[in-house]
Amino acid sequence: MQTSSEHQAVDAEISLPADVDLHARPAATFVKASMAFQAKISVGTADREADAKSLLSVLALGARRGTTLRLRAEGDDAASAIDTLAMVVAALRE
Repeated sequence: MQTSSEHQAVDAEISLPADVDLHARPAATFVKASMAFQAKISVGTADREADAKSLLSVLALGARRGTTLRLRAEGDDAASAIDTLAMVVAALRE
């Protein structure tokens, strides 16, 4: 995880569990967790990036099992957001 001192910005990479695609139910769980934070949060794959608080944007990533996700949060609660979202992704189930 990397943190910027200019303004609170935190980056992390995590992988989807080997048995989970980021389809409707797991994506909704992820988005709901993202919305609990004031920070601006984005999630990306190798070739796409999405607003982590938008279900349609997250679904459009088409992330499949084992995909590495790049998380970025900017704001006062950025570190908490990234820590929480990493735990949410690790706990996702089909």
